[in-house]
Amino acid sequence: MIPAPRDLLQRMFAAAVAAARPDLVVPPHLPAPPRGRTLVIGAGKASAAMARAVEDHWPGPLSGLVVTRYGHAVPCRRIAIVEAAHPVPDEAGERAARRMPELVRDLTPDDLVLCLISGGGSALLSLPPEGVTLADKQAVNRALLRSGATIAEMNCVRRHLSAIKGGRLAADCHPARVVTLLLSDVPGDDPIDIASGPTVGDPTRCADALDVLRRHGIAVPPAVRDVLESGRGESVKPGDPRLAGAEVRMVATPQSALEAAAAVARAAGVGAHILGDAIEGEARDVGTALAGIALQVARRGQPFAPPCVLLSGGETTVTVRGSGRGGRNVEFLLALGIALNGHPGIHALAADTDGVDGLEAIAGACLGPDSLARARELGLRPRDSLAANDGHGFFEALGDSLVTGPTLTNVNDFRAILITGADAGP
Repeated sequence: MIPAPRDLLQRMFAAAVAAARPDLVVPPHLPAPPRGRTLVIGAGKASAAMARAVEDHWPGPLSGLVVTRYGHAVPCRRIAIVEAAHPVPDEAGERAARRMPELVRDLTPDDLVLCLISGGGSALLSLPPEGVTLADKQAVNRALLRSGATIAEMNCVRRHLSAIKGGRLAADCHPARVVTLLLSDVPGDDPIDIASGPTVGDPTRCADALDVLRRHGIAVPPAVRDVLESGRGESVKPGDPRLAGAEVRMVATPQSALEAAAAVARAAGVGAHILGDAIEGEARDVGTALAGIALQVARRGQPFAPPCVLLSGGETTVTVRGSGRGGRNVEFLLALGIALNGHPGIHALAADTDGVDGLEAIAGACLGPDSLARARELGLRPRDSLAANDGHGFFEALGDSLVTGPTLTNVNDFRAILITGADAGP
C-alpha cells in the first residue's frame, strides 16, 4: 500500500535536507589541529551552522568570522556570526567581507584557516574592487538575477567584480594552510562556482565575464565595465603559488540529498529514479520536459514502471518577464502542472533545500491532480500566473505552499514527481 502521496513527498524532501545537516556532515571532514593558530572564516546560508559544528568538535582554541543570510544565524561561542542580505548584497555583508583579509593577515605556515563555504556566499561575501561601489554591485546582481543567466555565468561575473572571490581570499591567507569545507549548491559541484570560489583558482577571465553580460544584454555601470575591460578584475589562477597550501573537501552535495530521498521512497515500496543532480535550464521548460517523462511512465510504464518517483536536482533559471513573486521551484511546478493537465495519478513537490525559493521565505510547493481545478474555482488562470512569474501567488492561494523556515543547509533545488499507477487500457 503506497502512503498518502503528499506525505511521502514531504518525507522525501525532509530526508534530502537532513542528509546535508552541517552537524552531521562537517565533523568527519575536519583536519587535525595545527601547531599554530586555527582561524575560521566563511560565508553562505549554511555557514553559521557549519561554524557551530566546528566549535562542537574542535579540540583546541579557535576564533573567526562567518557571514550568513538574515534569519540563518546559529549561536556560536568563539566564532563571530554576521547576518547579511541575499540574493542582493548589502552593507552588512560588505563590512564582514572587508574584515576577513584583515583577520588572515600575518599568518604563518604553522597556522590553519578553516574556510566554511556554502551556497549564498556570492552575495553574502561582497567586497567590490577599487573603483566599484556596493551600489554598482547591487545593480549588476539584480540584472543577473532577472536575466536567466545560469549560476555558473552569474558567478563568473561576480568573481571578476570582487576583491575576495576567485581565489583571492586563499591568496590573502598565504602562507597558512587553508582547508575549505564545501557544502555544494551548484550543478556539477565545481568549487569555483560555490560562493564564487573565494579559496580556489579561477580558470575564467575578465573576457568571459564580459561575454556573459553581452549575451544576456546586461548594461552595467561605467566603473564595472572599466574593471572588466582593463583586466583589473582578473582573478587568481590555478597554479598560483599562493594557493599551494589550499585544500578543498566536499562535505555534502545535491546527489547525496537525492540518494537519501530515494531511500525513503524505496522503503515505502516505491521505485526511485534519480534523473540528474545537475539539471539546468529555464524552470518552465524543465517542468514541461519532466511532465512528458512522467506521462510516459503513467501511460506506458516506460522508461520505469509505476509506482515510482522521479527525482532531480540542480538549479534552474527564470527569465523574469512578469511582476509576480517567483521563484524558480514554483515556476517549475506550475509549468509541470499545466503540462500534466490534472492527470489523476501524478503528484509532485519542488522546493529549495535552504527553505527559500527566490526572494520569498517559502521553500516551494506541492502539486496534486486537483491543483489546476481548484485554482480555476478560485478564479486563477494557471497560464496567466506562469506568464506573470507568479508561482508563489498561485500555490499560496491554494494553500499548497511548503514553508519550512531556514533549514540551515543548502544543496540546491529538490524536485520529486510521484507516479502512483499506470493508466488502464492499451
